[in-house]
Amino acid sequence: MIGTVGGAAFYALNLPLPWMLGALFATMVASVAKAPILGPARIRPAVVAVIGVLLGSRFTTDFLEQASGWIGTVAILMVYVVVVAVVVVPFYRFVGKFDWVTAYFAGMPGGLTEMIEIGEANGAKPAPIILAHSLRIVVTISLIAIWFRIVQGQDVGASSLKAEAALSWLDAALLLASAIFGSLLGTWLRFPAPSFLGPLLLSALLHITGVTSSVPPALLVNVAQVILGTVLGSRFLGISPRTLVPAAGLSIGATLLTMVLAYGAALVMTAVAGSSTDQAMLALAPGGLTEMGLIALAIQADVAFVALHHVVRILFVIVLAPLAFHILARRSGK
Repeated sequence: MIGTVGGAAFYALNLPLPWMLGALFATMVASVAKAPILGPARIRPAVVAVIGVLLGSRFTTDFLEQASGWIGTVAILMVYVVVVAVVVVPFYRFVGKFDWVTAYFAGMPGGLTEMIEIGEANGAKPAPIILAHSLRIVVTISLIAIWFRIVQGQDVGASSLKAEAALSWLDAALLLASAIFGSLLGTWLRFPAPSFLGPLLLSALLHITGVTSSVPPALLVNVAQVILGTVLGSRFLGISPRTLVPAAGLSIGATLLTMVLAYGAALVMTAVAGSSTDQAMLALAPGGLTEMGLIALAIQADVAFVALHHVVRILFVIVLAPLAFHILARRSGK
């Protein structure tokens, strides 16, 4: 209910990504204010499956031909990830006063869950990592949405998330099957974010092969955004304003540093591969894959391009971060 009220308020004010951002901020305020609530985390897999099917519907029949030309941009992404780690990890160590292990996993531009699990296994403090990555996602979503809406004047609202083809019963069954069996497939294959990437993969295959061109109903997508925003906002349950304010300041600083680096890498992508700077920024921005995909959809950017680069970023960090950490620890004698 709190998330829905927040989403409706943002929608009435014509703010960017109203249903997700409104729900996020309303629930975050309620969480920090110690309202007697509990985040609907158990429903999140079903919600992100809907978003995965939606974003998968934006993979076109010429995807494979396009993807072969993205090798250069993926290489730029990998260099960018390394540079971000080299800049942001020391930021958390020297400005945030974190110990080196916690600073390392707080500054890595990877997924929240993966960085918490890997960091805690290596002796990092989980609470600062949770705050660092949760706030990074919130700050990034807000900055990106506001930039495209207010500075560039693009439509980043609910009205931009519309179906392009009528939804028949057969199409609905195919999309539902993509969500259910995609989630199972993602879990079986041990994908990062299995409930999102599995449905996205199956939906993309259906749309690339031309089996269907339909998308989930707008109402369902808006409900999914409200729940997703509510889950994100509920991550701040139990966090006091005294803890949140300095953590938010650190996160804003780290995120701005990352965004500057992302803009530089986006300009390189534009020069090398001819991709638009807006699209490259969404592919590089340190936000969540699901959320950046929604913004890409809203501004009519190439969702496949954005999604592919975020998947590569997450996998690259999952593989690179523990390996680099053990090499550095061995050299330091720890």
